[in-house]
Amino acid sequence: MDKKLVAMLACPVCKGELKLDRERQELICHGDAMAFPIKEGIPVMLAVEARTLTTDERLGPR
Repeated sequence: MDKKLVAMLACPVCKGELKLDRERQELICHGDAMAFPIKEGIPVMLAVEARTLTTDERLGPR
């Protein structure tokens, strides 16, 4: 996914910034602790399709 496209997208719940996780193919919103999947190169920006971040993911790298 292109960095310019990610920069234009916002979390559909809180309108906050999203971070791209290339390894998992997800867009992460740390504010809402949600990960939105990217399927076949298309971000699925539906809250019902998002997964909740784990506690370790919420805390970030140590």
